[in-house]
Amino acid sequence: MAKIADRLRLTQNEIDALMSRERNLRIATVGPGTDINLTPMTFGWAGGRVYIFGRGQKIANLRRTSTATVLVDVGEGWRELKGIMMRGQAHVLEDAEAEAADAHLAAARLNLGEKHGLRDEAGTLKAYDATASGRSRRWIVFVPGRVVSWNNERL
Repeated sequence: MAKIADRLRLTQNEIDALMSRERNLRIATVGPGTDINLTPMTFGWAGGRVYIFGRGQKIANLRRTSTATVLVDVGEGWRELKGIMMRGQAHVLEDAEAEAADAHLAAARLNLGEKHGLRDEAGTLKAYDATASGRSRRWIVFVPGRVVSWNNERL
């Protein structure tokens, strides 16, 4: 992969701000065989990790192979593009016990609640309260390994 010039890279504070603010990403998982499954999802950000509540093929893929890549990008025109691509490992929180043991899931649920405007009648922020159910409705925890970022406004 080509190296991104230092002046174009986002700082850690900029990465945290973008990940805390943006709602959508794309996650690529390894499907059956060598197929890549690329899926747009909403996500929470906490503890330097990505939290996705999902179901279906991506859960099955991650149960087999934990390797994944996520991409978050913003901007319309080429000069406006900012992005973060993270390669790393993801695991599935299989049950309520695993969810309770995760140190950052509660914060990620609040981050998702904020992103989606979840509030009670008094206006208090509510957490996104999804939990493991059925065969494949689960939380995915993605832990970045390699992070590549860019801000084309700096060109």
